[in-house]
Amino acid sequence: MDRIKVTFTLNGKETSVMTKPFSRLLDMLRDDLHLTGTKEGCSVGECGACTVIIDGKAVTSCMVPAGSVEGRNVITIEGVGTPDKLDPIQEAVLKHHALQCGYCTPGFIMSAKALLDENPHCTKEEIRKQISGNLCRCTGYEQLVEAIYEAAQVLLEEGKTKIG
Repeated sequence: MDRIKVTFTLNGKETSVMTKPFSRLLDMLRDDLHLTGTKEGCSVGECGACTVIIDGKAVTSCMVPAGSVEGRNVITIEGVGTPDKLDPIQEAVLKHHALQCGYCTPGFIMSAKALLDENPHCTKEEIRKQISGNLCRCTGYEQLVEAIYEAAQVLLEEGKTKIG
């Protein structure tokens, strides 16, 4: 078998793609669907650069077989905000200068989105726990915690329970 067909919801749209039978979700997103916002860092699920959301939960896409997303809901960084209207997390990350090179930023945003979608009333400690699987070599984590916390406050003020 040269290729398999995987049908799933990607960033709110029904998507079908032909991919190699043993592809990881990360490879399918980047190579087959040309969504390069999800980054490959360690390839062993330790750095969080490839974090996406599957059925509401943040997961490292380098550890997910592509075929396992059949019928599921996947959100990548490309599904968060738009060029015309950034997501509250993206706005807060910029405001708090919570990035340097930016390589890890999509993974942090996806981890934060999963948390805030589930619990916009989160504490800073819950934020720290949520992003503990995301590594950054360039900047401190405190700016990210502050940014995510501020985004949660914005959501609560706007009366939103979910981002996006």
